[in-house]
Amino acid sequence: MADYDSQLVEAIKQKRWREISSLTPRDRALCDIAEKLTRRPTRMVEQDWRPLRDLGFDDRACLEVGHLVALFNYSTRLSDGFGLQLEARKRAAAESGVPLRRNVQ
Repeated sequence: MADYDSQLVEAIKQKRWREISSLTPRDRALCDIAEKLTRRPTRMVEQDWRPLRDLGFDDRACLEVGHLVALFNYSTRLSDGFGLQLEARKRAAAESGVPLRRNVQ
């Protein structure tokens, strides 16, 4: 699963996630929504949500997806706008793909 995740992350960064044939219908529908809601939010129509609804997402679940997309957009724009940088250890983890470990005492 980790390799699949790293492939998806790279494909999203390079705007080529549609090329990943192993995406589940759920993941594909979520990526479609996230992309359109991010790039062209004023062009969202009810039909854009149909793939998620066909997968069992109700109004509440669709709203949650919208909130998550909006929160990620907000936080990255705020960070970019203020020129915030990752701490060295977090940057190293992001670049290597090795997750951070919490020091539990």
